Amino acid sequence: MYDDIVLVLRDDWDDAQFKFWTQQPLVLVKSGDSNVVYNKAKVSHGRKLPLLYLELITAQLPEWLGPQADYIKKGIAFADIATKEDEQKNYKRAYENYLSAAEWILLAKKHGNMNEDTKVMITRKAESYINRAEQIRILLREKNGDDDDDDEVDPEKKKMAQKFAGSIVSETKVSFHDVVGLDQAKEALKEAVILPIKFPRLFTGSRKSWAGILLYGPRGTGKSYLAKATATECKSTFISVSSADLLSKWLGESEKSVRYVFELAREKQPAIVFIDEIDALCSTRTDNESESARRIKTEFLVQMEGVRNNQGVLILAATNIPWGLDSAIRRQFEKRIYIPLPDQAARRSMFKLHLGPNAQHTLTENDWTILSQKSENYSGADIAVVVKNPQRGGSEFLWAACSPGDPQAIELTLDEIKADELYEPPVTMGDMLAALSTEKATIEAADLRQHQKFTEKYGQEGS
Repeated sequence: MYDDIVLVLRDDWDDAQFKFWTQQPLVLVKSGDSNVVYNKAKVSHGRKLPLLYLELITAQLPEWLGPQADYIKKGIAFADIATKEDEQKNYKRAYENYLSAAEWILLAKKHGNMNEDTKVMITRKAESYINRAEQIRILLREKNGDDDDDDEVDPEKKKMAQKFAGSIVSETKVSFHDVVGLDQAKEALKEAVILPIKFPRLFTGSRKSWAGILLYGPRGTGKSYLAKATATECKSTFISVSSADLLSKWLGESEKSVRYVFELAREKQPAIVFIDEIDALCSTRTDNESESARRIKTEFLVQMEGVRNNQGVLILAATNIPWGLDSAIRRQFEKRIYIPLPDQAARRSMFKLHLGPNAQHTLTENDWTILSQKSENYSGADIAVVVKNPQRGGSEFLWAACSPGDPQAIELTLDEIKADELYEPPVTMGDMLAALSTEKATIEAADLRQHQKFTEKYGQEGS
């Protein structure tokens, strides 16, 4: 049953290091050329290996080991690479791999069965990697000074920079004032994002600001718009990506993309990373899940753990199906805000907003109220479609079509008609009601019930 696990124990480990494994129910210990299964793992001497090295040959790990083994393996793999690059004086690569090793090992500390002594040991090892990375960073800075011309250009990083060049939105020009309704969501975001930047002294120690916020709700309710407004209000760099931007069919590319986006945010801090449709990236784990999908989730968890130690980066994510998120990912978002369908007052404002201040119309204040009453369960996106219909079909030309034989006929193409020869009739209440009758609400009642159920269990209202 456990033939797929091999623990190679180092012969000079101290008692604290052995203690963790001796507490496990079943361990397969490799001693020399023999493998022995112990009901209570005994201290067994193996060949010398780097500290914390656990050689795990994993097809299927027992449940008690959980994801911890993967994190430790990954951390040690990065540490081995870092050590080799360091010895060969490839300091830039060594620096990156030391940091990755520390991130993975610290993540292992938070998962699985681990006593306090082992946690202390792991923390010390991670700190040693971080300290060496800091030494290398200072060394590189002293070596290069202000001249970066001799720096080796990492082709992988250059490719990623080109891929995500359009993800940085320099000026969103959208404020909370432009967001109709959603007062509770705006207040929650102000508390979670803006106040920590404005009053950092109030958010130290156990009162640290949120590292991750999840916006969820039906499609077309303004989650992306609200995220842009948040970036504007706190004057932060806004990095906007979707799951489609991060996913790749090539092996390892998705994890690299996730890692790069987080690195970019740390470089540009204060920064907000907005990930749209995060459910496509971090869906619930299943028995049939591919190895690639599992690695993406693991990478995302590692990067989120790094964000918690960095006050300058906030992860904002949006999803239409929050119940489809992996539970470990969901827990990374301490704040989960429901973005519901607009209420009647918000719908009334949206009809006015989408028609525009300069549009010609004959609608009265009472007409706006009637439209808001007749559009129950419409999302903001649905209302935008309704308003576009009468505007798109209402233009008429002052030229009348006629037969070629008409004595007053003038042959013209559409391009030859002048702008002042176009007549735009005003939008009427009849036009709006006609559009409302053809454009139905796209959100189903079953979806709304699921969102309400999720909110009762995990989230908070944002309307």
